[in-house]
Amino acid sequence: MSDNNTTSPADDTTDFPLEGIRVLDLSRVFAGPMCGMVLADFGAEVIKVEHPERGDDTRDWGIRIGKTETTYYSAMNRNKRSITVDLRSPEGLKIIHELLPQCDVVLHNFKTGGAEKLGLGYAQLKALKPDLVYCAIAGYDSSGPEAKRPGYDLVIQGEAGLMALNGEAQQPPLKFGVAVVDLMTGMYAAQAVIAALFRRERTGRGRLIEMALYDCGITVTGYYGLDAMQLGRDPQRYGNSHPSIVPYGMFEAADGPLIIAVGNNQQFERFCRDVVQRPDILADAKFATNVERAKNRPALLPLLTELIRGLPRDVLLERMNQFGIPCGKVSGLHEALTSERTRRGGLLQEMPHPVAGTTHVFAPPYRLDGQRLPIRRAPPTLGEGTKDVLQQLLQLSEEELQALQAQGVLTLPAA
Repeated sequence: MSDNNTTSPADDTTDFPLEGIRVLDLSRVFAGPMCGMVLADFGAEVIKVEHPERGDDTRDWGIRIGKTETTYYSAMNRNKRSITVDLRSPEGLKIIHELLPQCDVVLHNFKTGGAEKLGLGYAQLKALKPDLVYCAIAGYDSSGPEAKRPGYDLVIQGEAGLMALNGEAQQPPLKFGVAVVDLMTGMYAAQAVIAALFRRERTGRGRLIEMALYDCGITVTGYYGLDAMQLGRDPQRYGNSHPSIVPYGMFEAADGPLIIAVGNNQQFERFCRDVVQRPDILADAKFATNVERAKNRPALLPLLTELIRGLPRDVLLERMNQFGIPCGKVSGLHEALTSERTRRGGLLQEMPHPVAGTTHVFAPPYRLDGQRLPIRRAPPTLGEGTKDVLQQLLQLSEEELQALQAQGVLTLPAA
């Protein structure tokens, strides 16, 4: 048996929408593995193909867990199997080509043209599997002049204008706290793969999907992007406040920060009258509607900021909850992850690990028929499934596997 074949204690009768789909995941780092993890969460069998020695780059990023995992790697690789194959060797390419007819989806994030050089391009693999769904993730449009540029989240955040909309007005451009372009590209890619699989059920035809980080970065700008086009310039940055709703943002109470999100005029009336207990503010025509409040925020926000600072956070939260005003405490990251809300939702679980003893794994965020999809496997150790997968799918003998390991084509898990 493999050394990390860890399953959740969840009910084995869970109906997974993608059960029976097999994915050959040749990607690494974030966007591609994120896509693969989404497919795995929905029940697909995802075979993660890694370099025999170093594995996925992210096995060396973040805080070490055991011998071959890190926090960064583990965040994108639950519910998968890991096999090690040297894709640059003829023997390794042969393994992939022989696995392909038994797979439904191929996922990779090589630079444009890189897959073709390895013998793993769409046309090359479609010849072996005509109804293949093939998803290629790159930094830029494969038909444009920047097609072969490497794509990195931080670079795209800068180029797509995301850093320019983030942070306080008086500060320089600021990156997001997580790799938001990689994250969203992975999610968009998974949507495209699922749509292609749905279409294949009707037509029997596969599909070539191409995802570009830059394209997704532009999409993520959302309403800020359309504001910029309407204005003909960059919109003003408001930091933790909302560009068009007031009051809506982070405020400091007497003993700590909180979020106040006054979404309409009725909520503003209740906020002034019942929360900060200043009904006289409502008599000022400059604050009568949200459009006026946004226009006159320089006059309103200092007044509200001072009132909020004079009250304890718990008092404010209790009053706002009582009167139906959206609000919340600003938590530290560790505080949020260890909160009763997170525990009750089963969002973070401890699972057995062959070296570290246990490891934390995020649960899928999806709920189907009222139940959260379970974690079927903890993020795999490097090559944990090489022997099992290749023996099961290709019927390779122990002697053949040992010979391939001796040639450096693959590595087998320790007995």
